[in-house]
Amino acid sequence: MFLQLNFKKYGTAPDNLIIIHGFLGSLDNWQTLAIEFSKNFSVYTIDMRNHGKSPHTEHHSIKLMVEDLANFMDQNKINTTHLLGHSMGGKVAMQFAINYPEKIDKLIIADIAPREYKHGHDSIFEALNAIDLSQITRRKEAEDKMMHLVPDFGTRQFLLKNLTSTESGVYTWKMNLKVLQNDYNEIVAQIEYNGIYLKPVLFIRGSLSLYIKPADEVEIIEHFVNAKIETIGNAGHWLHAEKPKEFYELVVSFLLN
Repeated sequence: MFLQLNFKKYGTAPDNLIIIHGFLGSLDNWQTLAIEFSKNFSVYTIDMRNHGKSPHTEHHSIKLMVEDLANFMDQNKINTTHLLGHSMGGKVAMQFAINYPEKIDKLIIADIAPREYKHGHDSIFEALNAIDLSQITRRKEAEDKMMHLVPDFGTRQFLLKNLTSTESGVYTWKMNLKVLQNDYNEIVAQIEYNGIYLKPVLFIRGSLSLYIKPADEVEIIEHFVNAKIETIGNAGHWLHAEKPKEFYELVVSFLLN
């Protein structure tokens, strides 16, 4: 069964750009940049399965999201596209490009490498599970519950974007927290290669992030032979939010040249 993914479209240019958000994110994270990108492209931002307003399912993996994206392109009559993915979305974008190279023009990967990652969200899962949503009447109460486990203000605000309330005032999570936690190993897994990828790829990392380490460059160049790696100074993992101007300029320069 094909999922009907929630998405937004910006612009009407002939060249397409699809943007895939990161773990526990949503298409809303990309609205400002999508508007800017739409000056040159028809931009599609997507809520991946178990995130945002897209359907919740029993399982979650890179492989499943790759097939969701292929179906999305078919449903929306998108033959080829530039593809930009951040973090989890970058893993999806890499695997999609390897599986469906004929559907990709250029590929942009934001602050993630193809390798397997160690668990890095245990404290976040603990914080989210510590919140009894049935007892929450204000967003501030949820933030107070997670403060000692997620001390960084920016990270807390990012996570709280997943909190929504029904018409009756009951708070719920937009994301499918149980499945995302149960299938976490599928999200941090190594990319599955099928030969080498020949088309142009831009990897962008933040200088303050450890997600793309110098040792990762060997694997990147080995499998993505036309890749180049750029670094945005004084930026962490959420480099597109921390340095949007620099990020935008790198992406547009790569896509238009």
